[in-house]
Amino acid sequence: MYFAALLARTEDGWEASDTELDDVETLSDLADLARDASPDEDTVLVLIEQEDGWFGVVRVDGEEDPRVYVSDAAAAARSSYGEILLTDELLGREPGDDGTDLDALDLDGTEDGEPDDEDDDADDGAASAGGADAVPHGPVGDAQILEDLGVSEKELRSMTEDAVTEIADALGASEVLETVR
Repeated sequence: MYFAALLARTEDGWEASDTELDDVETLSDLADLARDASPDEDTVLVLIEQEDGWFGVVRVDGEEDPRVYVSDAAAAARSSYGEILLTDELLGREPGDDGTDLDALDLDGTEDGEPDDEDDDADDGAASAGGADAVPHGPVGDAQILEDLGVSEKELRSMTEDAVTEIADALGASEVLETVR
């Protein structure tokens, strides 16, 4: 089960709104959704949580590029919401690099159904080097994303279950978050 909410910091404190991510396809779309939640270019946090799996925080400050933290990249990669957050830049890879180097694949003999026996070992190594290994297990992104709001990097990295509630508590926004849960 997933939960996603927007927390916008205003002059009057935090305002929460529950958000639907079905129409969000990219991190840019998500940042635009966050900016729409705060007409005064205040700080907006997008909190996403998959129960017992992973959580993510996206911070948008006005027109600046969004900052992202994901608690477990490998778990998030198996989720459509997680895929929105796990950009090539966040994962430290070149855009379009999905972990498979097509130029390195030896396709000789595949046309007639007779694989080249000498290259079998090389093919096995190439197949295991890409794919799931391209996404690290564990946290990725800006672990200091909430530092100036009172949540240290150490605290953020130690959160696991019910992290969204813990973050809201630390920000003093638990009551407003509960109204949208």
